[in-house]
Amino acid sequence: MNAAATPAVGSAGKGRFVLWLVIAAVIFWLDQWSKEWILAHYQLGDYTTITGFFNIVRAHNPGAAFSFLASAGGWQRWLFTGIGVVVTAVIVWQLYRHSHKALFCLALSCIMGGAIGNVVDRMRHGYVVDMLDFHWMGSHFPAFNLADSAICLGAFLLILDELLRMRRGEKG
Repeated sequence: MNAAATPAVGSAGKGRFVLWLVIAAVIFWLDQWSKEWILAHYQLGDYTTITGFFNIVRAHNPGAAFSFLASAGGWQRWLFTGIGVVVTAVIVWQLYRHSHKALFCLALSCIMGGAIGNVVDRMRHGYVVDMLDFHWMGSHFPAFNLADSAICLGAFLLILDELLRMRRGEKG
């Protein structure tokens, strides 16, 4: 087994592992706090105009990203919840194994914090609470939330990490 594939052990490795879990927990907490605030202050469909291209809105999404499968009839709630649970387990394992890889683990922490936030919404409400509404000239991008933003940031960081790894000539 090469050094890159060796699980992080020892106090430094455990400390980094805990750091990545804390980052995911902070993302989860901010996401849940923002959703609870929206639920407490807005009715479904209410919005506040912030700029000429951005609103704060209360929207419910029973589907996946960008309302994919939103009108599928309910089974998607359990599918996406199951996927979120499996992804979280895999990410925790990856964070433990590779806690020394900062950019990689930051990316996974963002994805995990966002995924857990959306899973909790699906379990509690049967839908995900969205509140960020960008629009231009009468066309609206599907509303999204902080969890979705963290997942997208994590995906971008994963791509960046892979490009940097390839540039350094490291093997997977």
